[in-house]
Amino acid sequence: MVLRSSENGLKMPPGVFSFQGPACTLCVRVFKWCPVLFITAVVAWSYYAYVIQLCLFTVENIFEKVFYLVGYHALFAIFAWSYWQTIFTEPGTIPKQFYVPQPEAERLEKEHSVDAQRQMLERLAKQLPVSCRTINGMIRYCEKCHLIKPDRAHHCSVCGRCVLKMDHHCPWVNNCVSFTNYKFFVLFLAYSLIYCLFVATTTLQYFIKFWTMQCFWGRAPHCLRNDLEGLGRFHILFLFFVAFMFAISLVSLFGYHCYLVLVNRSTLESFRPPIFRTGPDKNGFSLGRHANFNEVFGDDWHYWFLPIFSSLGDGVTYPTRTPASSSYNSMGNTAQTQASLGDGVTYPQRMVDEDTDGLLNNRQRWAENDEGDHSDASQASHSANPDRPSILRADHLV
Repeated sequence: MVLRSSENGLKMPPGVFSFQGPACTLCVRVFKWCPVLFITAVVAWSYYAYVIQLCLFTVENIFEKVFYLVGYHALFAIFAWSYWQTIFTEPGTIPKQFYVPQPEAERLEKEHSVDAQRQMLERLAKQLPVSCRTINGMIRYCEKCHLIKPDRAHHCSVCGRCVLKMDHHCPWVNNCVSFTNYKFFVLFLAYSLIYCLFVATTTLQYFIKFWTMQCFWGRAPHCLRNDLEGLGRFHILFLFFVAFMFAISLVSLFGYHCYLVLVNRSTLESFRPPIFRTGPDKNGFSLGRHANFNEVFGDDWHYWFLPIFSSLGDGVTYPTRTPASSSYNSMGNTAQTQASLGDGVTYPQRMVDEDTDGLLNNRQRWAENDEGDHSDASQASHSANPDRPSILRADHLV
């Protein structure tokens, strides 16, 4: 941690600090892995509690024991594989042709005329396959990455770069859920839910016995071999509670993403519909449920249930319900269209551009490239109740 300096190079008064320097950067990187380490620790403990305490020390019927062990390890393997793929799959790289040359980027940032900026962006994007626009009809431009944003791409303030078809930044996987790993993320949710339900249902009868302590007082011959007064009983009790609670929380999240897959919509697009030349359209990329499903999981059913990449497309171009205009001139102003409609929510209309507001208003940004805390918005997405101010903050909904 270093002292924060003012613009003229002088150090700030003692006691005023900023989060800068390699030490703070390292601490932040380590802290980002805490949710992943927490999930890993819970899963490792659940493995010990289920395999050792339940199957080996508690269950006496050999057929029941074999069924539990085989079913558990099959689910554990596919769950761990999906989780690994979601964490360590790169969110995708923006193609080089979308980057604006440094001289052009400097000219664009120094230009104060809206019309001049519009013309420059249209000229730079003339040969690029982009159909999405900002609220005032301009080409979407990332001031931090200095690039023309491909359709459905957004800037992640946690990763510090633009991401192809960004859905949200998930702290539980310490990665952006995007075009390259969205299928893995949905499978991770599915197998997590099945894993929790399997553990909860197979431990239920032993949970009831241990909770009521029906064998504790009588010491009947049919009592469980596991000592009810030992720690093994509490491992199984807590295992049922943890599996049941995680299953409840995963049901709504998995169901929500199943809905998003079928309507071909990302989490960000469900709260802020994509804007085309004709205005906002939350169903602009929806081609029908079957086609929408295939776009994420692929057209070969052999790969649907495996965390192997099979999504269709390149992450840059996407078919739309209505053909995009081939002309970048006379884009018009979509700021006069009706208020953007999300999933039953009407948002107040913003008359400035969320993607190039920094260029037009002295770099006072309010949307995708905001330097604010992205992780708080990430948690809002998983609760399906985003924390947004009176004006919707665009790419910080996660």
